[in-house]
Amino acid sequence: MQFIDLKAQQARIERQLQARIQAVLAHGRYIMGPEVAELEGRLADYVGVRHCIGVASGTDALLVALMALEVGAGDEVITTPFTFVATAEVIALLGAVPKFVDIDPVTYNLDPGLIEAAIGPRTRAIMPVALYGQCADMDAINAIAERHALPVIEDAAQSFGATYKGRRSCGLSTIACTSFFPSKPLGCYGDGGACFTDDDGLAMRMRQVMNHGQDQRYSHPRLGINGRLDSLQAAVLLAKLDIFPDEVERRATVGARYTELLHARGARSTADARDGLLTPAIAPDNASVYAQYTIQTDDRDAVIARLGAADIPTAVHYPIPLNRQGAYAHFCCPDCTAQADRAAARVLSLPMHPYLEASDAERVADVLAGAES
Repeated sequence: MQFIDLKAQQARIERQLQARIQAVLAHGRYIMGPEVAELEGRLADYVGVRHCIGVASGTDALLVALMALEVGAGDEVITTPFTFVATAEVIALLGAVPKFVDIDPVTYNLDPGLIEAAIGPRTRAIMPVALYGQCADMDAINAIAERHALPVIEDAAQSFGATYKGRRSCGLSTIACTSFFPSKPLGCYGDGGACFTDDDGLAMRMRQVMNHGQDQRYSHPRLGINGRLDSLQAAVLLAKLDIFPDEVERRATVGARYTELLHARGARSTADARDGLLTPAIAPDNASVYAQYTIQTDDRDAVIARLGAADIPTAVHYPIPLNRQGAYAHFCCPDCTAQADRAAARVLSLPMHPYLEASDAERVADVLAGAES
């Protein structure tokens, strides 16, 4: 059983993929080729925003967004400790401070009820993460940000294709950033990412920042990075984008199937319980894209061993909150993230992709039920 089955996807789009790649090889514009502009237009239309700026990775997307907002030394950015390191990494790289706020134990996303107390005179932005493919409570977060005149950067590395109150992830805030790492819901065959915004001025600044701060060739009005998206990666994404809406539907089906199977075997939702085998809780206004299907369990090591013995791969996203990591421990009080600590000790991600067979999901559920009994 594959944890993520990219081969099945590749077989489905092989002809389109080869044609797209061959077109790049034929014109030879490997950097900033026409595929990049085409992709940016289609992604902006899909999300429902005015601007999409393709970049070299999801990490670069976050960095570009912060640099366009002129976040710098001594500034604070409110974010979650329960996420991949890139979220806090880019803040710290600019000399700013990641101000960690604890998570909602039901959705694993930034708890809006804790944000306002963390805002201080040096706060420059709020950066919620849409973890596991489910958007945070963006209306609540945006309302807090508006009261304090702060921009919101949605870290949507795991949620491209998800919806919140009928609107798509990446179209919910001042700036949104996503990743096209191969394992993401929409992934290329290397690193890639994008920034999204409705703000013309921010879009211009982000486009400059990602291309060495240029406004025209050899003119650099602002500090920038080499963060351009390759034409070949854009070509891969264009081929995948044709089937992406169908894959989003398939992901929803696989996620719902897992939940139904596990509940039939005694599991409960994180909305209903704190202990035992727990399934993801999707908020009523959300549709998750299930970048991961992540459960909780009381004895993770034993469950991993039981699944491994049945040749079922697993992963832990994420075993150590960022405020417990050596590079970031000094940014947070030691007792401010109890919910993130608890989740980190209990979460376990199961095989998840659009092509997961019903029989495979049932086998996973059976082995999990046996491990928990």
